[in-house]
Amino acid sequence: MKKLYRNMRIFTPVDGGKPLAGAGQSKVAEIKGGSMLVENGLIEKIGTDEEVTNGLDRSQIRFERDFGGACVIPGFVDPHTHLCFAKRREDEFGMRLAGLPYLEILKRGGGILSSVNSVKAATGEQLFETTKQLALSALAKGTTTIEIKSGYGLNLDLELKMLEVIRRVSFETPLDVVPTFMGAHAVPQEWKNDADRFVDDILIGEMLPKVKAQGIAEFCDVFCEEGVFSVDQSRRLLIAAKDMGFDTKIHADEVHDLGGAGLAAELATRSAEHLLAASEDNLRAMGKAGSIAVLLPATAYSLKKPYAKGRQMVDWGVPVAMATDCNPGSCFCESVPFIFGLGVMNMDLTIEEALTATTLNAAYAINRAKKVGSLTAGKQADFVVLDGETPTTLAYHAGSTSVEEVYKLGEKVA
Repeated sequence: MKKLYRNMRIFTPVDGGKPLAGAGQSKVAEIKGGSMLVENGLIEKIGTDEEVTNGLDRSQIRFERDFGGACVIPGFVDPHTHLCFAKRREDEFGMRLAGLPYLEILKRGGGILSSVNSVKAATGEQLFETTKQLALSALAKGTTTIEIKSGYGLNLDLELKMLEVIRRVSFETPLDVVPTFMGAHAVPQEWKNDADRFVDDILIGEMLPKVKAQGIAEFCDVFCEEGVFSVDQSRRLLIAAKDMGFDTKIHADEVHDLGGAGLAAELATRSAEHLLAASEDNLRAMGKAGSIAVLLPATAYSLKKPYAKGRQMVDWGVPVAMATDCNPGSCFCESVPFIFGLGVMNMDLTIEEALTATTLNAAYAINRAKKVGSLTAGKQADFVVLDGETPTTLAYHAGSTSVEEVYKLGEKVA
């Protein structure tokens, strides 16, 4: 039996089979008086009320709802999070406000390494409960598909433990969860003087084969940054991961222009994240290679750093997505509506470009665009009802999620 959702004002990016870039990033369709016919969680038909209901056998409709002209957009896709952690790091937030740089906090055993110790001390159940609650909070704010990374383990057993928790979140919440292995999130203290061996012997020689055998992680990610992993080390890891069948991502040029964006272009990684310090040449190369720029404006906000060049990237033909980067240290934020507003107000994206960045391009950044990211016949009926007349409310209604209802596979879940 089918469901009929009627009288909606629908806004959705237009999926042409690849990430939207340049002028195409603002290609958003509006359907006034729109309807959506849903069967088995998928959109069977979408268009105006007349287009969808013409010739429809009403006896097949088991549920019908009139939305009264409410604004409806695709469910948000969050393509970059570190949602799986055991303990907050509020004390470090105070240190940063006092002027201590993040890389200095990392050198003192804080930052990522602090979260590693917390994950080590937590039981699997404790880690799951913390992660699940944050995932459900994201869902309530409109996120229906989310990527979650490991990376607070840095050894084989803890990384596998984190990936098991991430898989469990996908089973025990309504969210679609995309798992990423990020054992290369930092260099463990015991390997500080021999990072090359950690990359070659531990990450490539030991972890990647076991993570592949576990069968959970789809992506491999690496933090390519001064004081963490070099471009050459990142290249070796990502090539090895791709050879083993992983899709690839890279944390690139967050603090220094190390050339991570250029490596993303060279290897045609699915995406490159952060990019606050990336050069124009390397960003343009990413655009030519089809690598998606995943921008994390809430991280720049939390670190009081200049924002990534979102406006310029769109103008340079780079497909742009946005994500929360939710993590316990540098960005404790699971709200896509918040980053939507930051993208518009602080990176000069248009409303249409920001909508594409948080839905369709975000779905392409985690290889989910065939299922989600736009309201298109054949895709999942994942959608969000907003409190305003258009998606503009997401930036205009500051300090609010603007999200009134959330639907996953055609069912109301928040």
